[in-house]
Amino acid sequence: MVIDCHGHYTTAPRALEDWRNAQVANLATPERGPKPSDLRIGDDELRESIEGNQLRLMKERGSDLTIFSPRASFMAHHIGNFQTSATWAAICNELCYRVSRLFPDNFIGAAMLPQSPGVDPRTCIPELERCIKEYGMVGINLNPDPSGGHWTAPPLSDRYWYPIYEKMVEYDIPAMIHVSTSCNPCFHTTGAHYLNADTTAFMQCLTSDLFSDFPTLKFLIPHGGGAVPYHWGRFRGLAQEMKKPPLQEHLLNNIFFDTCVYHQPGIDLLTHVIPVKNVLFASEMIGAVRGIDPETGHYYDDTRRYIEAAAISDAERFQIFEGNARRVFARLDAVLTQKGQ
Repeated sequence: MVIDCHGHYTTAPRALEDWRNAQVANLATPERGPKPSDLRIGDDELRESIEGNQLRLMKERGSDLTIFSPRASFMAHHIGNFQTSATWAAICNELCYRVSRLFPDNFIGAAMLPQSPGVDPRTCIPELERCIKEYGMVGINLNPDPSGGHWTAPPLSDRYWYPIYEKMVEYDIPAMIHVSTSCNPCFHTTGAHYLNADTTAFMQCLTSDLFSDFPTLKFLIPHGGGAVPYHWGRFRGLAQEMKKPPLQEHLLNNIFFDTCVYHQPGIDLLTHVIPVKNVLFASEMIGAVRGIDPETGHYYDDTRRYIEAAAISDAERFQIFEGNARRVFARLDAVLTQKGQ
């Protein structure tokens, strides 16, 4: 089985974006709506949005199951207030849940949290619990920067975030550390802000003793870990200067990386530098990089071919494609085991 741990609903029917635009237009006058009930998307529209896009590409490229969450750049937690985010998150999570019900063998949900700048993370817990208990979702996306590129929240190691971590441990779910769109013109959303955040999240953990407080907490850092694998020597050296344990002991029981690195040399470096037990297969398809690489003739985000070509053993390839995902997403493993898979 090939499990893609990083998929977003980027192909949702246009009605969703229209509803969001109306919500944003009426931020100062929310009594004008729209109400959640004003959004009407039928099952046939959901099927059409998936069958010709993600599901078609999964079949063509040879992946079986995608952990599916709302579109990351559309989370836009910096817009409006907590109620704005709470309503938006609930709608987006419900759509992902409906997709998982329509295609139970191919998609399983991960939740967007209703974060809002300066708002206590405890406010996210009711939506987190709803998604786990009612929708059977197996993970969450946690935005370390709800301000959208201005970094006004405390670092991930701060006790500010602990209420969410306590729930993650309680439900045995990992968090993908994933920012949303950038409203800071200095940072391109997918070319800079995403990779900055991946690197920043890792460094925030490195400087802290977070995983001493939460030994079973699991973070999945997407996009190949940003700059982390490429600068592994720098991070090892910084940890040494700070009198921290070796990174394998300090962080690699809790931090994992995906394979959303869109060329062979990047995957070769990732699998050479980072222990394979910490690498999970992902494509973020259909996502930010949708074109065909003229050097190879293949889509950049057709990431399975990079893993197939990497100089690793078959056992290591199995770990990346399936084994590690089932270990990190314990609730996913339970679902698959119950199905006899």
